[in-house]
Amino acid sequence: MTEDDAGAPGAGEATGGEDAATAGGEGAATVGGEGATIRVEVPALLHGVRIDRAVALLTGLSRSAATAMVAEGRVKVGGRAISTGSRPLAEREVLEVGPMPGAAPGVVAEPDVEVQVVHADAEVLVVDKPAGLVVHPGAGHYHHTLIGGLLARFPDLAELSRSGVCDPMRPGIVQRLDRGTSGLLVVARTERAYRSLVAQLAERSVERRYLALVRGHVADDRGIVEAPIGRSVRSPTRMAVSAQGKAARTRYVVLGRYEEPAPCSLLLLALDTGRTHQIRVHLSAIGYPVVGDDRYGSVRTDPVGFDLPPGRLFLHACRLGFDHPGTGERVHWASALPAELANVVPGLPELTDEVHRTAALP
Repeated sequence: MTEDDAGAPGAGEATGGEDAATAGGEGAATVGGEGATIRVEVPALLHGVRIDRAVALLTGLSRSAATAMVAEGRVKVGGRAISTGSRPLAEREVLEVGPMPGAAPGVVAEPDVEVQVVHADAEVLVVDKPAGLVVHPGAGHYHHTLIGGLLARFPDLAELSRSGVCDPMRPGIVQRLDRGTSGLLVVARTERAYRSLVAQLAERSVERRYLALVRGHVADDRGIVEAPIGRSVRSPTRMAVSAQGKAARTRYVVLGRYEEPAPCSLLLLALDTGRTHQIRVHLSAIGYPVVGDDRYGSVRTDPVGFDLPPGRLFLHACRLGFDHPGTGERVHWASALPAELANVVPGLPELTDEVHRTAALP
């Protein structure tokens, strides 16, 4: 799941899919190695096809990797880098793709990556992730990952990859947090734990609470945002509320409203689903974007800044609870706001266990 956990792949879910096939026939290009560039005149069979899909077809890359290449400025049409993969191609346009990325190096132990493990036993690890750390390798982020740091301390995690229980690029990962988000997440150490946690997430029995500071004074003291989330049509690297998306439900309660350094509200949130960027998309959709979120917020309409490190969201996974895969006992952990968040607004309350118990989430 992300942070908005995006969750682990479901049964039968694969990476790549039909978009990973290589286009043949007129205009097809041969993919070179790392650093190579493809240049092709768009054939009739690709007329009207979205650029990101065409890149995936021509290169054999996954759709997500093709989208990443567009975002990185490595796709040009008519000699100009394009900014969105949704634009349709026209026959005889010149499409350039490159330089091509190298092969993913796989997951390796990284002893230099410090990870705060708040609990460890034979079945699970509970980690308090700092902002700025990517959970597992992916397009453009193959090194300095949380899972790399964990493998250095818990090499048995590699067995999950070798056994085929989970994605070899993210052994034991059943949920993840965005790079700019901090807080608690659980990592499985055994096949039993992995399957148990994935099932609990699917059954929505995992307790996941987040603290978010949002721009503006939220009108209602508590509420529910229930709106489907899917890939944005206008910008494929973003998510959006969409009738074609998957069901998503976020509950919230207002813990405080503040005037400095700009009108804002502190929310305690609970996820009933785990769509990519769910909290960020839902809060932006109701007009209260997360502070620090330049992707889903609008700094143009509110130029007043908050003192946050670059890329840092005011979003923290503050509480995590689940049924222990080994004992069946209900267990939970809490994490206080990191210093860089606690000092952004004067007078933010300390979120104690009592607050968790009494906060009346709808």
